[in-house]
Amino acid sequence: MDRSVLENLTQQKESPGYLQISWAAAITLGFVPGQFYGNAKLSCINTLLTYPSGCHATCAYCGLQKAREMEYSKKNFIRVEWPTVPLEEVLSRTEKVGHAERLCISQITHPRAVEDTKFVLRKVNERLGDRIFISVLMNATGQRYEDIEDYRRLGADTLTVAIDAATPELFDRLRGRPMNSPHRWDTYWKVLEWCAEVMGDGYAGCHLIVGLGETEREMVEVIQRVRDLGARTHLFSFYPEEGSLMEKEKPCPAPQYRRVQMARYLIDNGIARYEDMRFNERDQIVDWGVPEEVFEEVFWSGKPFMTSGCRGKTTEAACNRPFGDSPASDIRSYPFRPSRSDLARVRRQLFDYEMEASYPDLLNPSLMRYQ
Repeated sequence: MDRSVLENLTQQKESPGYLQISWAAAITLGFVPGQFYGNAKLSCINTLLTYPSGCHATCAYCGLQKAREMEYSKKNFIRVEWPTVPLEEVLSRTEKVGHAERLCISQITHPRAVEDTKFVLRKVNERLGDRIFISVLMNATGQRYEDIEDYRRLGADTLTVAIDAATPELFDRLRGRPMNSPHRWDTYWKVLEWCAEVMGDGYAGCHLIVGLGETEREMVEVIQRVRDLGARTHLFSFYPEEGSLMEKEKPCPAPQYRRVQMARYLIDNGIARYEDMRFNERDQIVDWGVPEEVFEEVFWSGKPFMTSGCRGKTTEAACNRPFGDSPASDIRSYPFRPSRSDLARVRRQLFDYEMEASYPDLLNPSLMRYQ
């Protein structure tokens, strides 16, 4: 691609008139050339509010954390550039994409984020609300109950909170007080409860990242807590971002992620509960709490290993984020139905209980360097 095109798309602009969009969305909307492995198609247009001062939080694993010394508009997020484009251009191009079933407005930590989200939400709903679903992925810090109600009134059908870390200790260590960041564990859970209450069962989501230092038992327990609130978990595999404070950390081992993916699917679909599952002495899942025939049917459907995200009009998860938490050579969350050969590989990973031995720092680490 002509470098001048990229330079033009990474000039610093400001929301709400401008938004950053994911690289996958930029390809889908025709801003940049490209295609997806396996003929995957992006069905959710992911957008991000943008400001010259950037995100005012400092999450250790995030490529947007403010410790990076680079013009904010040129920072990577999830390992790729996020081009900056006019809101009106996003709307007009999305209208022409037949397989786009959702548009997501993602907030960053900024004093104007709430009001600018409402502005963008109103514009998207007026233009596209009769043909796509609209999500808000929110920064919980600074939200009021009235804001949650406003998002729904203005057209959002799903609200999502990125809690990310599975325990209060990890949350605080990686994105709380020790990081000089404003986020608090209790605040995020309170806002998630509000979202579930306002939106109704299944229309609130919670992002969780596997591999930040929690055990499988801890992650599965928090997934059950999310479901009991009336929300569902959107799962990610930790994959270090260049420029973040955790850029040199090891990615989540595939077996750990596969076992949690299976548990997440069973819990979110009411097939099993955390209390039904059994764990070994290392708190790894050894029994998912369902009969063998149920396990086999669910496993070979491939659905547990596909991207978990907000629903679409014709798809279980419109937010399929092609390769959002792994390279295409090592797919963790499949943006398409995995093939039989894909599932054979997944099965080997699922029952590999030794790989984590090469990742000792991921099993209850102290992570003291982030304090």
